[in-house]
Amino acid sequence: MMEQTKKGKAIGRLRQVLDKVPELKGLSLSSQEFKKWRRNAEVAIANTFGSESSHVSHFNKIRYAPSVRISGMPNSAFQTAYVRGLGSAAAMLESMMDEIDEYWENETEASQSFESCKSEQITAKEVFIVHGRDEGAREKVARFLERLALKPVVLHEQPNEGRTIIEKFEDYAHVRFAVVLLTPDDTGKLKDDKRDFKPRARQNVIFEFGYFAGKLGRERVCALVKGEVERPSDYDGVLYIPLDDSGGWEMRLIQELKSAGYDIDANQAFKR
Repeated sequence: MMEQTKKGKAIGRLRQVLDKVPELKGLSLSSQEFKKWRRNAEVAIANTFGSESSHVSHFNKIRYAPSVRISGMPNSAFQTAYVRGLGSAAAMLESMMDEIDEYWENETEASQSFESCKSEQITAKEVFIVHGRDEGAREKVARFLERLALKPVVLHEQPNEGRTIIEKFEDYAHVRFAVVLLTPDDTGKLKDDKRDFKPRARQNVIFEFGYFAGKLGRERVCALVKGEVERPSDYDGVLYIPLDDSGGWEMRLIQELKSAGYDIDANQAFKR
């Protein structure tokens, strides 16, 4: 039997959770079967979209009990709310499966996409570094990649040759892996948010982050996060690694590069 694709496994994982809903409708909110199912559903969604994804938070907001409780409320009201909650959960699971089916690439499609990238003369050694104003973080990562015998592509270090910034970016974005440095260079918040401003990455970083996530696929984009910088929304599935002083990010980045097909010797990175 042919091994399932990543896309097929994700749909199958959620399908198993969805198929349990009909038999739960004859039970109650306090049943052990429901509690187990709800926990299994949360785990399945987190493993599919990421533990910090909006999918998990939206699923966890589903109510299975009346929003308002009144003294003397009949048991039927609780059961009705419970069944209604299961219906909402089922609809949400179906929507997630539709999203996977519509927007996730099959492995064969991803392979074809990668082959087409190779035809655009992508070299096997280049890694694009998306960065803001933190020169120290940029240099740290660039020099680390060089020790792995890779070629870091830093846009401002490349000749302009009369091109606009976006033209230059497009010309040098023909790589098969990107490292995004989310450093606290700016601050911001929602217009109506009364809380203090939060540290954020620069707008060009977020733009290029999204560009590479769409062009290369989430598995070929690694975000190194410095400090408590705010993470962009709707980037579920992208790997976030703390850019800490202990150097733990180095081994994790090596693992991601190897998974993306780079032929590297990890020992070279730690020679001094």
